[in-house]
Amino acid sequence: MKGLILAGGHGTRLRPLTFTGNKHMLPIANKPMLAYGLEHLKNAGIRDICIVLGPIKEGVVETFGDGSKLGVNITYVDQPEPKGLAHAVMVAEKHIRGEPFVLYLGDNLIRQGVLPFVKEFNEGQYDCLVGATKVKNPNQYGVVIFDKNGNIAKVIEKPKEHISDWALIGIYVFNEKVFDIIHKIKPSWRGELEITDTIQMLLNEGARVNVQKVQGWWKDTGKPEDLLEANQLILQDLKPYNLGTLEEGVNLTNNVGIGEGTIILSNTMIIGPAIIGGDCEIGPNTLIGPYTSIGDHVNIRNTEIENSIVMNGTRIICNKRITDSLIGKNVEILDSSQNIHNGHKLIIGDASIVTL
Repeated sequence: MKGLILAGGHGTRLRPLTFTGNKHMLPIANKPMLAYGLEHLKNAGIRDICIVLGPIKEGVVETFGDGSKLGVNITYVDQPEPKGLAHAVMVAEKHIRGEPFVLYLGDNLIRQGVLPFVKEFNEGQYDCLVGATKVKNPNQYGVVIFDKNGNIAKVIEKPKEHISDWALIGIYVFNEKVFDIIHKIKPSWRGELEITDTIQMLLNEGARVNVQKVQGWWKDTGKPEDLLEANQLILQDLKPYNLGTLEEGVNLTNNVGIGEGTIILSNTMIIGPAIIGGDCEIGPNTLIGPYTSIGDHVNIRNTEIENSIVMNGTRIICNKRITDSLIGKNVEILDSSQNIHNGHKLIIGDASIVTL
C-alpha cells in the first residue's frame, strides 16, 4: 500500500503565519504538522509516500527530503492551483497507481492514526474506506449520510442545509477503481474536482464503500484556534524529559519536556503539559504553561505565557501575561514601559491580530 499526503493550498485562514511558508509546516508540540501524517503512514507499514504541494512549498522538501531519515521514500508532485482533492489524486496518479493507497489531508491530526483504516480496508476487501466523525458544524465539511441499516448511502460536499452530523475527516483508502472515476467526474459548483463526487460515483457504480467511525480525537487545523487546540491534544500525551540545565529555584509541575542546550534560570515556573525546544534561555521571573510549546533558540524572561505556540528564534521580554497566542519565527515582543512616551511599537504583517 502507498500513501498520498496533500499539502497544498494557500493557508489563507492562518495568515500572516502562512505568507512565507507552507501551513503544513507550522509546529504543533514542536513538530511540523506534516510530520504527524508521515509518521501515521509509516506506523501503518506504508513506505512509499507521495506528497502533493501547492504554490507555497517553503520548508517541506528542505525538512523531509527524500524521506530516508524517517525510513520512508518520499516523492513530491506539484499541484499549481487548488482544483480539488480529486484533482490532487489525478496529478499524483503515476506515482501511486498500481497499489491501494491512503489519501491523507496533511492539515488533519488524528490520535488513532492510519493503521485501523488500513486494517479494515484489507480485511473487508473494500474498494474505498472513508473516515468520519460527528461534528458541530457539518456544513463546513463533506458529510456522510447513512441509510436505515447504518450503511453509507450518500456523501455531499459542504451541504447548505443540515442533513448529517457525520463529517469526512480527510483520511480515505482507495484501490485502483478510483482512477477510472476521477477521470469521469466534472467540476462542482466550486469549480473543483471533489473527492465527495468521486466517492458518490463509486457508490453509484456498485463499488464496495464503507465508513470507519473515528475512535478518539480528530482535529482539522485550518484556523488559529484549531492549532492551539491541536497543541493541547498532542501535549496531553507528552512524556516528561529534561535534556537541559535547571538552575536552583526552578519549579516544574506536571509533564514538561526540555530540549538539549536549554537553560532554565532561577525563579521560573513551568506548568505542564509544556514543551521547550533546544538552545533556549527561559527566565528569570518567568511562568510558562500549561499547554504551551516553545520552539528552538527562544529567549523568554520576565513574562508569563500560557496556552500558546512560540516558534523558533523568538525573544519575549515584556513584563506581561500572554495567553492563547500564536507567535511566529524570529519575533520580538519587548517591554515598552521604558519608553518615555509609554507607547507601543508594532511591526505587524497583513491579517495580524493584536490585543494591547
